Amino acid sequence: MTDALSSIIWAPFLPPWLLAALAGLCLLPGLYGALRGRRDVLWRVGAILLGLLWLANPRQIHPHMQTQPQDALLVVDVSPSMDIGQRKALVQQARAQLLRQGRALHDLTIHELEVSGGHGQGTRLFDAMDHAALSLNNPAGIFLLTDGMDHDIPDQLPPSLKDMTGRIIPLHLLLSARGEETDRRLRVLSAPPYVIIGQTAHIRVQVDDLGTPGGQPVDILDHGPDGQTNILAHTKSGQPVELDVPVTHAGLTLKELTASPLPGEASLRNNSTIIQLQGVRDRLRVLLVSGVPNQGARVWRTLLKADPSVDLVHFTILRSPDTEDDTPLSDLALIPFPTHELFAQKINSFDLIILDGFRNQNILPESYLENIARYVRKGGGLLVVGGPEMTQPGTLQDTPVGAILPAHVPSEQGIMTQPFSPRRTALGLSHPVTQALPEQGPWGKEWGPWYRALRTDQTQGRTLLATPSGAPLLVLDQKGQGRVAMLLSDQIWLWSRGEKGGGPQAELLRRLSHWLMKEPELEENQLDAHIEQGQLHVSRTSLAPLANVQADIIDPDGHHAVLPLSPVPGRDGIWTGSLPLPSRPEQNGRIWTVQQGGLSTTVALPETNPLEDQDLRSTATRMASLVSRSGGGLFWLGTGTIPEIRQVAEGHPLHGTGWAGLPLHQSALAAGGSSTAFLPGWLALIPILAMMGLGWWREGR
Repeated sequence: MTDALSSIIWAPFLPPWLLAALAGLCLLPGLYGALRGRRDVLWRVGAILLGLLWLANPRQIHPHMQTQPQDALLVVDVSPSMDIGQRKALVQQARAQLLRQGRALHDLTIHELEVSGGHGQGTRLFDAMDHAALSLNNPAGIFLLTDGMDHDIPDQLPPSLKDMTGRIIPLHLLLSARGEETDRRLRVLSAPPYVIIGQTAHIRVQVDDLGTPGGQPVDILDHGPDGQTNILAHTKSGQPVELDVPVTHAGLTLKELTASPLPGEASLRNNSTIIQLQGVRDRLRVLLVSGVPNQGARVWRTLLKADPSVDLVHFTILRSPDTEDDTPLSDLALIPFPTHELFAQKINSFDLIILDGFRNQNILPESYLENIARYVRKGGGLLVVGGPEMTQPGTLQDTPVGAILPAHVPSEQGIMTQPFSPRRTALGLSHPVTQALPEQGPWGKEWGPWYRALRTDQTQGRTLLATPSGAPLLVLDQKGQGRVAMLLSDQIWLWSRGEKGGGPQAELLRRLSHWLMKEPELEENQLDAHIEQGQLHVSRTSLAPLANVQADIIDPDGHHAVLPLSPVPGRDGIWTGSLPLPSRPEQNGRIWTVQQGGLSTTVALPETNPLEDQDLRSTATRMASLVSRSGGGLFWLGTGTIPEIRQVAEGHPLHGTGWAGLPLHQSALAAGGSSTAFLPGWLALIPILAMMGLGWWREGR
């Protein structure tokens, strides 16, 4: 009604002032008739006013209209789920046919848009459509070619389904299947990230049947590295099941679980899952014995107390037994130094003993020192941090412990006092303890300086850190079944204080202590593998010389392949190699096994699209509501139906059997048009005569 009134113009037959004067004169008899109750007068006045309205000649404008050109958006889903079955082929066939139809229609332009998805974000079609729709001048509709699995479906109609005037445009959904599909997936409900070695991990999993009622029988299988499968449990879909997985060694344990297939399901890609369990030892016990109070003791205490997996026992020797003064022992220490308990009864319960600035001075009897040496040879770890006390009489070098130390410090000229920056040796660049230490940081290109170190007259084992002149600073060795390390400076604490930028003190000490406690990731003789960008990368570390290094690669089906490994230039003791991996068929496993020189490791193909793989059906259930509200149609490409594009007049249905419509919108031309009388003469004459007749009839009564 508002549009009709706004298109009315006036073309009076008499001058407007005359019409206004006549209308004013009519008001006087009208007022008289109203005051005296003369209805006959009122009817006559009404007839005269209606006649004056006709003389004003109101006319309605009819602008000339033209049909707007149409812009349609053709959105093609090329996310990873479209690689399943014949989806991609069906979509490409429909894409080509829709483009041919669009070129044959007048004033229709089809704009193409590919949406890749994946990369951990799932498929996000509507975000891409909203951005692309901004560049369309006259959007008339969207054709969406997909499997129906999208992860950003809005609750309300998105901006891409409305034109600039707010009119809703149709969303036509073309699905890459014959109809609604089913899918089976295996989900991990709970799994512990860490498991104590020798214990059992309790895993809770569930099989879901999507697109079909649950409760169907299903088997949970273990896909082994030899390609064989073992049934772990019989269950039903939709019901959680508990599985027990033993953890027998430190480090990573991979377990691939697979659900038996659902007949007719869309894909087997999400029927399996990888369980990653990290085998760890129970709480590590460390004994720290410090000599006279020093800055290094605080560094060690802070580091070890910050590790929740470490139980620390720390003693500081305030004075030697031969010190003579009148101070009672009860005033020097809260408890006496329990030498017998620590070094005789419970020494084997510790995973690591640290002697920091320890000068014996008859504090420990020789039998206890023999226990320390025996403890190392039977598998324990010992770290000696040396300072000036190593050059004084009665040092550890002169006790049974000296037989297992990897370096000897002479009593004369055994101390070097000058600024120097510790550096890694050629071996230190390859050894797991020092290999990954950061070279650059707040300290610049060189680690911060130390100012005191010990000179050695003999060393054995492996030197990882040295002074710029080559004097050893950190020496590691193995004695029997145990390990021993010697830090030939007591000034590593300067790094924690940020002396000229400091250095990687916390990381070095953490790695050193864990190497002494035989953590698997710090083993000198190890085999590592990882998968990146479709390549299997293998790294072999060995401090002993190796020749003709080859790795045995075992794929998930149990087939073997040989991978030659080459030495890394500038890195002693490291060999590497890479192997391109073939595309994984859906029914194959995901765990690869690598063996070399008696060592073995496993690696699993990564889940690149976990969100995408949650549901691999082709389905209309997610988008059906939006399609219906937009007036669009739904078509299954697998039935051979590729809709015909029709240009439909506005207000008519926009889809039907085998066709999809695009509404034709019209706009008024800026110039030109026609007009018609809003109140034709014959139409005005009838009520005028009727009112005049009523006036005469009322006057006669």
